Amino acid sequence: MKRILLVSALFFGSLLFAQKANVYDSPNYSINVPEGWKSTNDSDIVNIFPTSEIGAITISEYHDLGLPKEEMKKFILALYKSEDSENKIKQNKSKKGYTEYFYEYFDEKEKLFWTTRAFQKDKDLYLVTINCGQKFWNGNYMTLFNETFNSFKIKK
Repeated sequence: MKRILLVSALFFGSLLFAQKANVYDSPNYSINVPEGWKSTNDSDIVNIFPTSEIGAITISEYHDLGLPKEEMKKFILALYKSEDSENKIKQNKSKKGYTEYFYEYFDEKEKLFWTTRAFQKDKDLYLVTINCGQKFWNGNYMTLFNETFNSFKIKK
């Protein structure tokens, strides 16, 4: 009986303290936005960020893009002017036929953490990135950024 009460208390306590989120819904994808965060859409580039503006999640989508899969890793490295090896970018097949790329980069000069997920299928590309200042990339902000980042879903 005590175990049931303990498990119930833990479960309901976690629900009480769970971060609430709204959904940013576009015709082609959706992503959860933590309560209190802002989102902007500037020429179909979506930015989601906490009001403190210590970082952001940016979503860009491209259609009719003639970027061959063989060049995708080079493209991602070029975004950051990174000299990392292409082997640092993880690649796998995701649901709905997209190839997913994952890359983490730390900009020493700007003291920013960057995390990138790219989804490519035929001539469609979705680029989802996190950028966050080094001194904030821990604890609650890191958790919220990653939960939001991982909630990105392509509809088609």
